[in-house]
Amino acid sequence: MNKLFAINPATDFVLERQIDAPIHLVWEVLTKPEHLKVWYMPKAWGAVSHCEMDVRPGGMLSIDITTADGQTFPNLGCFVEVIPMERLVWTSMLFPGFRPAVFDDIPITAIMTLHSSGGGTRYVFTALHRNEADFRQNKESGWQEGTSIAMDQLVAHVNSLRQFTIST
Repeated sequence: MNKLFAINPATDFVLERQIDAPIHLVWEVLTKPEHLKVWYMPKAWGAVSHCEMDVRPGGMLSIDITTADGQTFPNLGCFVEVIPMERLVWTSMLFPGFRPAVFDDIPITAIMTLHSSGGGTRYVFTALHRNEADFRQNKESGWQEGTSIAMDQLVAHVNSLRQFTIST
């Protein structure tokens, strides 16, 4: 159980990965737009066409996704908590500056935690949904599968950067 909230399997989605890289490298990949554009969208499904991040509480997270058929979907959220090298929390329920959000999508709060583990980093991604219906709709849309693919892409990207760092 988390100290701040309890995971509810009927409404929450948790993915974990052990990454053979230091926390500072994983943090960079999570918080720099040029890296997020590489891993955030499953490559077979589309791409991140635009990304802006103001990584501080109340700061903006803006990610435009362009699908394989050419449609672009803007996504705007707000960082709620930023503890460098440890915890990053954002939500689509708020716009930048903690302004209440209005949009036609399923809101989530995403919690990313990092811990040193076995010479690498333990990365945990948790998505909190409002209710069971939202979570079910997200799963049916392919969001859960896409998030798992994106996490694998994140790990691959971190590993490619780690290899580059080692070889230079």
